[in-house]
Amino acid sequence: MTALAGEARALLSCRTPADPFTTYQEVATALGLQSPGTIQRVAAALEQTMREDVAAGQPMIAALVISRAGDMPRGGFFDLAVALGRFPKDPRQHRSAWQAECAAVFGTLDGG
Repeated sequence: MTALAGEARALLSCRTPADPFTTYQEVATALGLQSPGTIQRVAAALEQTMREDVAAGQPMIAALVISRAGDMPRGGFFDLAVALGRFPKDPRQHRSAWQAECAAVFGTLDGG
């Protein structure tokens, strides 16, 4: 899974504030993954990047991947962000925490 996480990170590092988000399916397609289980493999790779980013004290680049059915990441992203101590437990605070995380990602990608 390490190689796939690295590929996902490289793909996400090309996002810009003008075009910040991509979907899980778009990541799967860009990485050339085939069914079955593509979204699960993308999610596992993104979870690995989240663990790496938190361990390194960096913003979680996985925050840039959103659900096709909504405008935020899937619930698993928030569950892991809480478990890693990055987000508050209160789900009512998740949107603002996620928005701050996205801003921090672009601060890092921009060299800030």
